[in-house]
Amino acid sequence: MKKKILIWSSLLAMLLGCSAGPENPSSEASSQSEPAQTYQWRLVTTWPKNLPGLGMAPENIADRIRVMSDGRLDIKVYGAGEVVPALETFEAVSQGTVQMGHGASYYWRGSVPIAQFFTAVPFGLSAQEMNGWLLHGGGMALWEELYAQYNLVPVVGGNTGVQMAGWFNKEINSLSDLQGVKMRIPGFGGEVFEAAGGTAVNIPAGEIFTSLQTGVIDAAEWVGPFNDLVLGFHQVAKYYYYPGWQEPGPTLELIVNKEAFDALPSDLQAIVRSASQAVNSDVLSEYTARNNRALKELVEQHAVEVRRLPNDVLAQLKNISDQRVAALVGDDPLNQRIFESYQNYRSGVMDYNELSERAFLNVRAQLEGYDP
Repeated sequence: MKKKILIWSSLLAMLLGCSAGPENPSSEASSQSEPAQTYQWRLVTTWPKNLPGLGMAPENIADRIRVMSDGRLDIKVYGAGEVVPALETFEAVSQGTVQMGHGASYYWRGSVPIAQFFTAVPFGLSAQEMNGWLLHGGGMALWEELYAQYNLVPVVGGNTGVQMAGWFNKEINSLSDLQGVKMRIPGFGGEVFEAAGGTAVNIPAGEIFTSLQTGVIDAAEWVGPFNDLVLGFHQVAKYYYYPGWQEPGPTLELIVNKEAFDALPSDLQAIVRSASQAVNSDVLSEYTARNNRALKELVEQHAVEVRRLPNDVLAQLKNISDQRVAALVGDDPLNQRIFESYQNYRSGVMDYNELSERAFLNVRAQLEGYDP
């Protein structure tokens, strides 16, 4: 009997030991990690607030970051002029006035002329080609190296695809027709336009319509049918010219203050990059889908005259562009590395595109009997 009692007592002690909680219940709770740190950031843009396409890109980036980070990185987006003027976005982010900005690198040509390579070069890379160079051709590393000098981290933030050449109230039949014309045209394209005899004016989107209407400028290029229809340029200009020699594949940028970015944990840094790259792809898809519908409306409902620039005008603009690009690069070692990387990639991708994109598009047009 004593032996049985001893066995049952031992079993009971073992059961009680297994079911017992920790001696100090609060010690388990205290060992749990503290709530993750949250960040409240501001993002300024060069675009009017909520402008379709361009203006929605930073909004969508902020939304994706908020969801992917479970609210740990919360970004408030401000349109052009709400915190800083549109064309002061670069300086505001560089100086740490705000943590983020969204725009296009050719707007900063006064401060960083070579940065224009990361938006658009006349007669340069298309949207697909720009993405290839930046993300898989060495361009991104050069962009980061350049912007690090200004306390910035760049990330691709959208691409509108090849743009239109612009809105005019006079026909362009020769290069002489550009003489004395005041045109809203930024970046390298503006430099080429001035060398061709015109006057380039760099003003933000919100001022273009009034400037055309009042005669402050005589012509303007903005983006393409999707945005141009929204801003109503067809009401103040008659002729709509193509092709967009000045911006064949303009890349938008998300810029982040480097000190703020470096202070983020690695997972939030990855989220910022991933969200912006996702929107980069989505913007191009949206413009591809919406431009054709908007052009149809401009022509059929608003009687806009779509004209092609003459070949000799395009050839002369190409010659001027080559000269201006060479002059810009100069002797600066980093400038030269950016230029060489861009040119080498461009040469290689053009060879392949002759056998792929161009060959297919030409055959499709021929078989469909397409005559633009």
